[in-house]
Amino acid sequence: MTGLEATRYDDGTIAIPSHPVGPDGGAPVETIDLSEYEATVITWTTATATPPGVRAPNHLAIVEFEIDGESVRMIGQLTTDEIEIGATVQPVYVSQLRDPEAGIRDPESQSWDGYRFEPVE
Repeated sequence: MTGLEATRYDDGTIAIPSHPVGPDGGAPVETIDLSEYEATVITWTTATATPPGVRAPNHLAIVEFEIDGESVRMIGQLTTDEIEIGATVQPVYVSQLRDPEAGIRDPESQSWDGYRFEPVE
């Protein structure tokens, strides 16, 4: 399973995806498992022209996590189109984000697991 990890840097900033150097030049000091947190939907859309193997329609959102007073934003798939801006969502693990048989590459090289966001009831 792939983790949903952000990195905290020595200057206090948090980023996802992780980089060897933080946005303000800081060194990485900690990873944070975002799958343990809830996030807020900042905006969302539905893509109908998707890459091979990605479900259509594909509902996508920019979500914001608040971690120790730091804001961390990321984009990801939603589990539903029944969502509103400002909704609280939680990451849910998905073993297959796309169909590995679609496309021109070897299916074994196309195994993509990850997270989608679902509304918190």
